[in-house]
Amino acid sequence: MENVTTQMPLLGDRFAELKGVKTTHGVKNIPEDYRGKWFVLFSHPADFTPVCTTEFVAFQKRIDQFRELGCELIGLSVDQVFSHIKWVEWIKENLGVEITFPIIAANDEIATRIGLLHPGKGSNTVRAVFIVDPEGITRAIIYYPQEIGRNMDEIVRAVRALQLSDAEKVAVPAGWPENELIGDEVIIPPATDVVEAERRKTGGEFDCFDWWFCHRKRS
Repeated sequence: MENVTTQMPLLGDRFAELKGVKTTHGVKNIPEDYRGKWFVLFSHPADFTPVCTTEFVAFQKRIDQFRELGCELIGLSVDQVFSHIKWVEWIKENLGVEITFPIIAANDEIATRIGLLHPGKGSNTVRAVFIVDPEGITRAIIYYPQEIGRNMDEIVRAVRALQLSDAEKVAVPAGWPENELIGDEVIIPPATDVVEAERRKTGGEFDCFDWWFCHRKRS
């Protein structure tokens, strides 16, 4: 660990190469094995802990929603792979939920490389979420403290919103698709010159609060 530098991932960067990592579904190379797909890689502090158990059940309950978006799920902690396997068995036997996505058994070097071991938080990985696009680019990062479980509906929403933004070259408002101002509509990029700004004021092409805040229905 002395020669490993904590590297906080940055939006827009290629996700770190994790080669030959052990998972509950065999050895994987990430992001290479997921080329052409979106994926959500999420870390949890430890197996056999109450909050993490509720999170895994919640992710599994929404796996069809993720897959409808062409998005795969990958779990991760620094527990060994046999611990992951036993925990997955326990969840199935006691809670009636079969975890069908892989869980990475990371070592400290892997966890440190992608910013999952924070000073002052001990040896448990923090609760992080990385949303990665089909080109292996990190598109969203969300961190949670160890004592707070995640909202999986928000993670599904974030994947949907990113895909919509890419497809239609638009921005997505707060709380989309139930925004208080524009409902499920999307925001078009602001005008970049005075001619376009004036045209938006008078042209009626879009619904606008002003030339810099125009919106429309999805295509």
